Order: sequence, then C-alpha cells, then structure tokens
Amino acid sequence: MSRKIKLIWDFRGPAAEKTAEHHEKHLEEFTRIEKTAMNITGYEHLNEVHSLAYMVVNEDEMISVRDALKPHRGELWNPTDPS
Repeated sequence: MSRKIKLIWDFRGPAAEKTAEHHEKHLEEFTRIEKTAMNITGYEHLNEVHSLAYMVVNEDEMISVRDALKPHRGELWNPTDPS
C-alpha cells in the first residue's frame, strides 16, 4: 500500500482564507484533468492571517505533482486526522 502525501500551500494576510478557498478549486480541477489516483483536496482556516489549501496524492505521484504545482510543503497524510 502506497503512502499518502498531503501537499500544502500556505496563504498569509487578511485575504488568506478566501485565497486558500479559491486555490482549492484549482486543485480540484487539476485532479480531474490529470486524473490523479486520489481526489482529496481541501482548505483550512488556521487564524485570521493564515490559511492553507491542500491536496493528497499517492507517494508515487508526489514528484510529478510537486514539480507541476510547486506546493510550499508536504507531510505524510493520516486519514484519521480531521483535515
């Protein structure tokens, strides 16, 4: 079973939440167009000046998606986490 990687884009400032919400729409579109193995995307509002958008990919797709979309960071994804 392949590990899952959560690719993360951080947004900061007063418009961070709206920007992260909008960025997630582009991530959803990417998963449809590229037919990625997983289609898990989302966004989180952490506080009034920091939000993030994310997508989850299989480890074997991570490098190609990373190179195409340039996330700010990544972490192992645990499906039992609330995000």
